[in-house]
Amino acid sequence: MSDSPILVLGSNSFSGASFCAHMLEKEQVVIAASRSEEPHNALLPYQWVKQKNNIEFHQLDLNHHLDEIIALVEKHKVKHVYNFAAQSMVGQSWDYPEHWFMTNCVSTVQLHNRLRHIDHLDKYIHISTPEVYGSCEGLVPEHRNYNPSTPYAVSRAAADMSLHTFFDVHKFPVLYTRAANVYGEGQQLYRIIPRTILFALLGKILPLHGGGHSTRSFIHIDDVSAATHAIAQHGQLGDIYHISTERTISIRALVELICDMLQVPFEQVCQVTEDRLGKDAAYLLDATKLREQLNWQDKVSLENGLERTINWVRTHLDDLKNLPDSYIHKP
Repeated sequence: MSDSPILVLGSNSFSGASFCAHMLEKEQVVIAASRSEEPHNALLPYQWVKQKNNIEFHQLDLNHHLDEIIALVEKHKVKHVYNFAAQSMVGQSWDYPEHWFMTNCVSTVQLHNRLRHIDHLDKYIHISTPEVYGSCEGLVPEHRNYNPSTPYAVSRAAADMSLHTFFDVHKFPVLYTRAANVYGEGQQLYRIIPRTILFALLGKILPLHGGGHSTRSFIHIDDVSAATHAIAQHGQLGDIYHISTERTISIRALVELICDMLQVPFEQVCQVTEDRLGKDAAYLLDATKLREQLNWQDKVSLENGLERTINWVRTHLDDLKNLPDSYIHKP
């Protein structure tokens, strides 16, 4: 592992915290930064590993503490920065689009502009999203053509497009990752898999948008973290990498599978509701490049990943049932 620590921005996010855990297990020292204080330990995977003393957390907001973030990079001679920080949630971005643009575009571009002047920075791994492509048909390859259809997606596409220019003009050492429908232990309770498990165990009704007919390819966070690290180690600078499984399943079939595993009737758990605004039908990402160039493969089957996630919810049920199960917007 690198003798200098890595910096993980957005370390309180599910993907960020899980990646921190993945790297700690590889004996990597981690500097973590997020705008909120650390969440409950049940939602913080890096607190579950025995190397948790090798992480140093700083409560810093990309919108307000850029100087402090850059100071950490310079003080610790950080060579690799992983940026998971973003306003997420597609549907809610219609309500306050300016908040999404400030974090995901303006503040993010300001970060890039400061980082490009730091000589010891070797890699900047930008955790992007397939939402930037807009609605797509069939299997989607990596590309730089963007057709975003929501404020969230537009704000993310703007930062990605800016990064392309930084790479082309300044040779800024960027690598992009794009994954969709990531799940696993420690995920926020408003996401479909933990929410379904929680509601089924607590006897609550789950609204199923549009009857759950849209198709998805769900991937366990351990596979995503391993891919992210492989991309940082061996990826071609300036390139985009898709992280995905080849298996697809409808949301309804997924929920039915979870209900079967929990031995709870589907009809007891679900109520069909209307779809959300600007929702894209499917992201079936082509991960051939990652598999062939970097020799990556997904290892956690859907059934195994769901079993692990169910066990996590059961283990922490007393705490999780008292935590919010809906998204709460923080401007």
